[in-house]
Amino acid sequence: MQPETIKQLIEQGMPGAKAQVAGDGHHFEAIIVSDAFEGLSMVRQHQLVYAALGDKMREEIHALSMRTLTPAQWEAMQQAR
Repeated sequence: MQPETIKQLIEQGMPGAKAQVAGDGHHFEAIIVSDAFEGLSMVRQHQLVYAALGDKMREEIHALSMRTLTPAQWEAMQQAR
C-alpha cells in the first residue's frame, strides 16, 4: 500500500480531515488534523482513524504511527516553528 492511498482513505473516512502520510510500503507515519478530534482522548482520536481505515488496518497496513491534532493544535505547532 502506498502512503497516498492511506491519506485518501483517512480523508474519505473522516470528512474535513487533512492527512500527511509517509512510509515505505509497510511502515507508515501520519499526521492527521481534524475538528472531530476536539475534546477526545488520544485513544479515541486514534480509534476514529482506525475506523476510517477499516479492514485495511488489519490486512494491508502493518504499522502506522500517527499524530492526531485539532486545527488549533496544528496552527500552534506551525507558529512554533
